[in-house]
Amino acid sequence: MDGEPPVNEDSGAEPEPAATGDAGDEAAQAAVPGAPGEAAAFRAEIREALAGLVTRLDREHERAAHREAVIDRLHEENQRLRRGELQSMLEPVRAALYRLHDQARRESDRLSAPGLTDPPDLRRTALLLTAVADDVADALARLGVERFTVEPGAPYDASRHRPVAVTPVADPLRDGTVTAVQSDGFEQGGKVLRKATVSVGKLDGNANGTGPAVKAGSSGHGEGGRGDTMNSGLGTDR
Repeated sequence: MDGEPPVNEDSGAEPEPAATGDAGDEAAQAAVPGAPGEAAAFRAEIREALAGLVTRLDREHERAAHREAVIDRLHEENQRLRRGELQSMLEPVRAALYRLHDQARRESDRLSAPGLTDPPDLRRTALLLTAVADDVADALARLGVERFTVEPGAPYDASRHRPVAVTPVADPLRDGTVTAVQSDGFEQGGKVLRKATVSVGKLDGNANGTGPAVKAGSSGHGEGGRGDTMNSGLGTDR
């Protein structure tokens, strides 16, 4: 037709598509990786993940605070129980001390009474002191500590006896035996807590055992049967 430009059939070029406007450009960009739409979605996922992480951290913090509170409460209860047990263990000791206090006070009042004319009764005093020692031993027994005594003539036992003096003896049968006891021992569950202090006999080196007799109280103890303190080789173990 007249007025239409001629078409060059030999050029081989295809006609360009007509422009589709802004909507077409946005659709093309959305289809390309890294486009603004995909970046926005990625940022939203990050925000959601961070929010979940913060929530979990808050919950863990609350759990940790709860555990700390439980531990503190259990520790406080344990301390109260230990204090209560300690007070219960000390109760027999307090009771024994009350008795000792009363006995000593009564004896003191009796001896200091204005109308007292008789001299102190030594037997009564000895019985009082024995009762005091028994009260102490009873209090220790309530704590699981038992008193053990040693009789003169018993064989010396290094695991239970602490030698503090040596008494020369003429009888070979008394060599290495206990000749006197200064104090009792105490043990708990078969374990010796304090050894009994004793004097130990040692055979006199004079011929036929006719050496000089040991004077009572010559060791400075002031009690008969304790003999002179000598280096017996027994040691001074406690």
